[in-house]
Amino acid sequence: MNRSVKEYRTGLLLVLPAFILVFFILFLPTLNTFRLSFSHFKFPRGVQGSNGLQNYIYILKDREFLQSFLNTINFAAVSVLFEVLFGIFLAVIINKAFIGRGLVRTVILFPWVLPTALNAIVWRWLFNTDFGFINSMLRTLHIISTNINWLGKIPLAMNSMISVAIWKTSSFIALMVLTGLQTIPMQVYEAAEIDGASRQQQFLKITVPLIIPSILLALLFRSMDALRSFELPFSLTQGGPAGSTQTLSLFGYRQFFQYLKFDLGAVVSVVQFLFILVLGILYIRLLRRDES
Repeated sequence: MNRSVKEYRTGLLLVLPAFILVFFILFLPTLNTFRLSFSHFKFPRGVQGSNGLQNYIYILKDREFLQSFLNTINFAAVSVLFEVLFGIFLAVIINKAFIGRGLVRTVILFPWVLPTALNAIVWRWLFNTDFGFINSMLRTLHIISTNINWLGKIPLAMNSMISVAIWKTSSFIALMVLTGLQTIPMQVYEAAEIDGASRQQQFLKITVPLIIPSILLALLFRSMDALRSFELPFSLTQGGPAGSTQTLSLFGYRQFFQYLKFDLGAVVSVVQFLFILVLGILYIRLLRRDES
């Protein structure tokens, strides 16, 4: 037997268990979700035949679904934008040499390391109308005279949820951008300084263009994560008030486990999957264009 063929077969046998695992954990449930989305499901009897596109037509006309979709877009767009801005700011700071830099980097990463559900529970207490630290601090500073219902009013609830997401995930963006900053040779800055470029010009003409791949990669991961956000709205606001913070993931979860409408829940999952897939492809194309 040819040596290259033998090595190929050995490599195939080594990765085969991983392929089997991915098939049963990822591809099979995904295919089943697609099948279920085109079916008529009746609890507890199960699938009662095909329903064609009726489920998709019904869900796309549903006001709660449309509101959840817009909530998801709003949450992802605003939170990711500010996370990138704060992340770049933090990355530039922790990239500089100063005493205690290692400690500062560790502290900055602390919010990201904590589980999202735990973060949400902590912030729910901080935002509490009667006993929360935020209202107490604002009253002490004489900024407000009466307590603010942060999680019970529109649009304060969504703004509060976005603030928690920014606080938690900006450090992740900073970590991604920091890896890009550390690959820039110092000789480039030295040459620019000799040519008379100011610090601002060096940042705009050297730093920003060279860290764009890191920023795009961080955007890819964070956008996909924000568009399927579930733990934060579930633990912080339960989607309220009046569905103003309900995301697609939370809406789909309720179709599955609260209303037992598995076919409609599958439709929500498929729509969300396709939307994130298209966005991911766009990001990957931008990354390839930047590399070329």
